[in-house]
Amino acid sequence: MGKLSSCNDRFIPALTNHASARMGSRRISHEDVAVVMGYGRVYHVRGAVIYVMGRREVASCLNDGLLSPGINGLQVVCSPEDDTVITVYRNKDFRGLRCRNARQDFT
Repeated sequence: MGKLSSCNDRFIPALTNHASARMGSRRISHEDVAVVMGYGRVYHVRGAVIYVMGRREVASCLNDGLLSPGINGLQVVCSPEDDTVITVYRNKDFRGLRCRNARQDFT
């Protein structure tokens, strides 16, 4: 479960070891993850909760002054039970987040 930092009351999400390693290798900050979890779109896919920063969410962050470079396309995969961050990556293509079992009926 995430917690509020005592120094300035910012939300700091709980991270797995894998997420910490990926954030370090991909140069993604804790602040970026917190912004995505606060302002991003939420998808429930394949047993996980995925927070996504798209163009619309970036525009919203620009209005609030919370934008950092490279936040567009950031995706945060979390555990559905307690919002622990499992992994973080950048991908501007959101088509993989759709439900794969739903069939489109064009009739």
